[in-house]
Amino acid sequence: MPHRHPPRPPGPATARPVHQARKRWHDAPHYAALDLGTNNCRLLIARPQGNGFAVVDAFSRIVRLGEGLASSGRLSDAAIDRTIAALRVCADKLRRRNVLVARSVATEACRRAENGPAFIERAYAETGIRLDIISAEEEARLAVLGCHALMEPGDGPALIFDIGGGSTELVLIDASGPEPHVLDWHSAPWGVVSLTEHAGDSGATDASARLAAYARMRQLATDSFAEFAARLPASPVAPRLLGTSGTVTTLASVYLELDHYDRAQVDGLIVPAQSMRRISSDLSGMSIAERSRFPCIGTERADLVVAGCAILESIMDVWPAERLGVADRGIREGILRRLMGANRP
Repeated sequence: MPHRHPPRPPGPATARPVHQARKRWHDAPHYAALDLGTNNCRLLIARPQGNGFAVVDAFSRIVRLGEGLASSGRLSDAAIDRTIAALRVCADKLRRRNVLVARSVATEACRRAENGPAFIERAYAETGIRLDIISAEEEARLAVLGCHALMEPGDGPALIFDIGGGSTELVLIDASGPEPHVLDWHSAPWGVVSLTEHAGDSGATDASARLAAYARMRQLATDSFAEFAARLPASPVAPRLLGTSGTVTTLASVYLELDHYDRAQVDGLIVPAQSMRRISSDLSGMSIAERSRFPCIGTERADLVVAGCAILESIMDVWPAERLGVADRGIREGILRRLMGANRP
C-alpha cells in the first residue's frame, strides 16, 4: 500500500521590491515562478498564505525545447516556436493575474545551446518574459528548497534528485534542521531528452533491441554518477530518497494505476523502491505504442519515459533506499519561497 506524509506584466527575471508598505501581508500581490526546462514549460502563480503560499493559477506544457540539441548544439526553429507559444500563454496569465513580482528561469537546454542567448532575447521581445539562465548548482538548490518538506523523517544525510530533460541533479542534504543544508551536489549531463537522443531505442520493434538500449542508458547514467557516488558517505541504516521530476510522478501514477493524473494522490507519495524498479523494467521492454496506453504516460511521454527509468534505477543503485519519496514540486516552489521571503515586510 502507498504511504503518504501527513497531511506586472512579465518583466525582469529578478524580483522587484513591492512598494506597498501600507498593505498587510495577506494583501500582498501575486507572485509567479516560471521554469523553462529542456522538455517542459511550467508556470506557478501564488499568493502568500501563512508560512507558505496558496496556488492561484498554474500552467504546464511539454515543449521539448532541447529536441535535437545533442546533435546540432542549437535550439531548433520548431522547438523555439513551440516554446514561444507556451510563453505567450504564460505572459497572458501573468497579465490577467496582475503579477507584480516574478522570476523566470531557463535551465540545461539554454545553458548548452549555442543560440541560447539569442532565444532568450527573442522570448523577451515577443512575450515580455525575461528568462534568467541559471547554473546547475542554483537549479539543484531551488529544487531542494521547493520539495525538501516531503522528505521522510530520519537520521543521517538524505538524497534529493531532479531528473530533467537535459540533465539530472543530485543533492545530498542534512535535513535535521528547519531548513535543509546542502552537503554535496552533482549535475549529470543526462536527462530524459538528451539520454533518449543519445542512446534510446528509436522506436525499435524488437524487444531485445529495446532492452539493449535500456542497458546502454543505464550504463551511461551510472558512469555519469560515478564521481558523485565515490564522494558519498556510507549510506545510513535507512537511507532516505526523494525525487522531483516528471519521471517519478509519472511512474508513481503507474504504480497507483491512475486513469488520469492526480497531483493530490502523487505529491508526497512514498513508493517501495522495488516497485519502481519493477515498473521501470517492465516499461523498458515495451514498445512506444504499449507504453502510450498507460493513461499518465500517453503519446507525449512514451518515447522519453524509459530514459527516465534508466536514470532512476541508476540513482537507486547509488543511494539504495528501500522507499522512494515522490514530489510534484521543485524549482517553481523554491523560487516562490525565495521571492516571498525576500519581500516579506
